[in-house]
Amino acid sequence: MNKRKTRQPALALPANPLESNPPDPRLNAWRRDLANKDLQGKVAAQYFVQGVKTRIVVPVANIYWQPPQKNRQKTGRKQESAGSGPALPGAVTQLLYGAEVLVFERRRGYAWVQAANDSYVGYVEEKALAAKTTRPEEKPTHRLVVPRSFLYSKADMHAAPTQVLSMGSVLSIIGEEERRGTDYALLESGEAIIAGHIRKLDYFAEDYVTIAETLLHTPYLWGGTSAFGLDCSGLVQLALHMTGRRVLRDSDMQAATIGTVLTNAHNSGKLQRGDLVFWRGHVAILRDKQHIIHASGASMTVCIESLQRAIARIAPLYGEPLLYRRP
Repeated sequence: MNKRKTRQPALALPANPLESNPPDPRLNAWRRDLANKDLQGKVAAQYFVQGVKTRIVVPVANIYWQPPQKNRQKTGRKQESAGSGPALPGAVTQLLYGAEVLVFERRRGYAWVQAANDSYVGYVEEKALAAKTTRPEEKPTHRLVVPRSFLYSKADMHAAPTQVLSMGSVLSIIGEEERRGTDYALLESGEAIIAGHIRKLDYFAEDYVTIAETLLHTPYLWGGTSAFGLDCSGLVQLALHMTGRRVLRDSDMQAATIGTVLTNAHNSGKLQRGDLVFWRGHVAILRDKQHIIHASGASMTVCIESLQRAIARIAPLYGEPLLYRRP
């Protein structure tokens, strides 16, 4: 639905407000024509709207910089890569089942949204969103704490699975049922999930490196944030999220904000398990002083690698590590 009728005209702003110190559009919902009402007076836009809360209702929702159909050539011909048909843009990030978003615009099958968890802004297919706005009684109660699990059509492992969810997904549980010695948690939809695979939202793991280790061999996926596919900063974000720490999405954001910078840590031997090492455009987690775990573009998996080997391998392409941080 196009919300043009509900938009409020922008106030007059100082000259060139976007040229002096514009807010990061990855974390602030603003375009030349439309912006989050909370940014009124901070950015120049034709209209400002109040975001409407709703939730993701698919296992993994891709978030794009622009709706994919906008990336076709103006001539009407679809962009094509050699022999592969229409070229579609990759996702810049993803949102998991139950994630809360603010919706600012619905148009032509896509919604312009901002994620509540990390403030990331982008376009998602409308069909990934709940059909109605979020109500207080629909708030999630539990989080999936194993890498992956099925939703079943009823409380029975022999029943047909309806969806497969990733670690970090959140669900509203309304009851429990035991069948043949297995405990199930029940959703309002009538679906069920293995009770041992979820915990209440106030439960958090202690060691985020251990969480990352459970995701070994997960395929590398640019923009990926789920246990089905991860990029380097997606692995860091998901693992830390499972310990109750909210961190920003991209590696440059993480390099600027997570924990504290470790000065000369590599040369002084002060590195420890859980520290983060940042290269230009890449981040890895210290499993111990000599080894990292990361979503690697070299192996195209989440893998364990010698820190020194990784430094030597990456240096010709992206240089030496830029810094180390301790969450």
